[in-house]
Amino acid sequence: MEKAKISTHQLFVLIVLFEFGSAILVPLAIEAKQNAWLAILLGLLGGFCIFLIYHALYSYYPDIPLTEYLQKILGSFMGKILAFLYILYFLYISARVLRDFGELLITAFYPESPLFLMNALMLVVVVYTVRKGIEVLARTGELIFILIALLGIIGFILISISGSIHISNLQPVLEEGLRPVLKTAFTTLYFPFGEMIVFTMIFPFLNNPKKAKKTGLLAIGLSGMILALIMALNVSVLGVSLLLRTQFPLLTTIQTIELAGFLERLDITFMLSSVFAGFFKVGVFFYASVEGTASLFKIKESTLLVYPLGFIVLLLSILIASNFSEHVYKGLQVVPVYIHLPFQVVIPAFLLLIAFIKNKKSKDQEECV
Repeated sequence: MEKAKISTHQLFVLIVLFEFGSAILVPLAIEAKQNAWLAILLGLLGGFCIFLIYHALYSYYPDIPLTEYLQKILGSFMGKILAFLYILYFLYISARVLRDFGELLITAFYPESPLFLMNALMLVVVVYTVRKGIEVLARTGELIFILIALLGIIGFILISISGSIHISNLQPVLEEGLRPVLKTAFTTLYFPFGEMIVFTMIFPFLNNPKKAKKTGLLAIGLSGMILALIMALNVSVLGVSLLLRTQFPLLTTIQTIELAGFLERLDITFMLSSVFAGFFKVGVFFYASVEGTASLFKIKESTLLVYPLGFIVLLLSILIASNFSEHVYKGLQVVPVYIHLPFQVVIPAFLLLIAFIKNKKSKDQEECV
């Protein structure tokens, strides 16, 4: 592992920026229509539960990442196989997130630019930062967090005073009952909250392990409530019918701002916020894949892996789908069930059960002695 440490404040910032990531791009939980905000909050409760599983595993093995304690829990052979699969998972999701932002840039801002170029430009910055280590990534996050917070507050104020908000669009609440909302909440359980599994590769760098649980819950809670607020804002401004036809709802919401006949077209604020948040989400997943590969294959200099793995992520981001519609379909229908569910929920819960049994047996043996 890299010899570095990050503070609880830096961990908080990384988690919030990570959770925003691509979640601020897409119409999150839109299947619940005007109750999308409620579905996100219910998904947040499930996100807390999943995070507690990840933290429980971390409490058993506070000094090593996921790819290493897999081998301690399952044995060398099975542990290494599963560790390799998790590395592939991190690489794949980093490629998906990179594709999200490439599609955003060419759809909304640079329609004549090739997708490969947009993805490559962002990945170059990610690779450079990850090569510098987790401390640089965390310090950069502290600066960007302030900028995104300011842009978000200013944007909310401008939308509020522009007269675009129509609370009636949020009604009726629970028109079709609670069941559709609960069903939709499960999608937010995997995305974005379940993706916190990647932080099992970062927790060992924390300089105050005792505060990891509190910090993580606070960061997830804040990001979840802000995401719910953003979706409530999107619905109240655009209405459900328009929202269902919009690829990037927050961008469309911001485009409705018009004050005094001259303050309009504030798309740049959305582009800056989304690209910065996307940078950190790709960066965290990519960093986890680099450190995991170095740990699994006993490579002392993890920086040697940055360029080849970066090239793999870039190629994957282009090859995973032939067009944006296919990319969205896979992200909504295939990835949650066949990829997120096992890697975020099933395997960690199984690992925690085995770790608990092993820990209990070792304690019983110590008491006998």
